[in-house]
Amino acid sequence: MQEVEKKRPIISARERGPGPGRYALPPTVGYINHDFTKPSSPAYSFHSRLSSAMVSVDSSPGPRYRVDAKLTRFGRMETPSYSILGRGRRTAIKGEFFQTPGPGAYSPEKAPPLNAHQRPPCYTISARTRYRSVDPVPAPNSYSLPNLLGCQVPHKPSSASFSLSSRRSVGAPSEDLSMSPGPAKYSTINPDVYRQRQPSFTMQSRTKRPNYTSANPGPGAYNPEKSHMHLRRPPSFSMGVRHSEFVMPLVVDVAD
Repeated sequence: MQEVEKKRPIISARERGPGPGRYALPPTVGYINHDFTKPSSPAYSFHSRLSSAMVSVDSSPGPRYRVDAKLTRFGRMETPSYSILGRGRRTAIKGEFFQTPGPGAYSPEKAPPLNAHQRPPCYTISARTRYRSVDPVPAPNSYSLPNLLGCQVPHKPSSASFSLSSRRSVGAPSEDLSMSPGPAKYSTINPDVYRQRQPSFTMQSRTKRPNYTSANPGPGAYNPEKSHMHLRRPPSFSMGVRHSEFVMPLVVDVAD
């Protein structure tokens, strides 16, 4: 028994057109099938590596020569360079090692004067001779000079000399003969007396402990963004449910 295919009515909402991916536009890259309405740019391709036969034909090296930066067309131009090496091996001559003398082995001061050079006088410090032990000449520290402070030497000019003594009670600058009060006896006048008085504030302790029996609303309890009484209200939108694509629009009879 042949099955009868059930035909359904054609609904225009079910008919779907092709999407953007179904349309094939000519490419704008390269030159094959290029879009003739668009200007074409230069196109390049990546080729594979050449065979070994091509390499054997041209076997010269490429730009791989390393030219030293100190080498110019006038020759090599560089500053003197030195290296620090270890001590060389001593050379033996007839079984004896040759030892080069250092700078301390020479005594140029002992050489006689040459080419009419003059030698400065030289002195040595030695012990006391036997003739100086019985010398009655006194030493420099045996002499004592008179003191030049004050008027003790009559034939020498002396500078002024002063002495420090205790404070005198009579006739001294500290003696107040008139018994007048000093500057510290006078008290300063408050500037608020003869000038405009500035506001003054005091800091004291809390007068009354706050009572939290009533629930006072905090800053988070207010919603200022919901108040539009003195401002223009911006447009607002809501997200609704998806409606069926087969629902017909509501048509209301309009009176003539």
